Amino acid sequence: QVQLVESGGGLVQAGGSLRLSCAASGDDFSRYHMGWFRQAPGKERDFVAAITWSGPVRYYADSIKSRFTISRDNGKNMVDLQMVSLKPEDTAVYYCAADLRLGQMKGDRGGLPTYWGQGTQVTVSS
Repeated sequence: QVQLVESGGGLVQAGGSLRLSCAASGDDFSRYHMGWFRQAPGKERDFVAAITWSGPVRYYADSIKSRFTISRDNGKNMVDLQMVSLKPEDTAVYYCAADLRLGQMKGDRGGLPTYWGQGTQVTVSS
């Protein structure tokens, strides 16, 4: 079992930056692939970024590639998402997630991660 708590959301103007953080507790954090999903009003929850437990290797959705950077600190049980050049279409609730299976962590073939945080709102004004 892994418990996840996000922080760092808020309101920012288009072109601005935000850094989301996710604190993990419970099971051995370093064994889990970690990542972020987001859900805009009336839309499905979409994959944003993932980082593997070792390497690490990073994966990004095409819509945010080169603007967002995912990182993790296994010593602090933390995973961050640095977001720059934010656009109004980035507005959503952002969820931290964890899974032992990389495919699930990335949302491959409709799968979803096992563990979720409660979400943090990111609003980008135009």
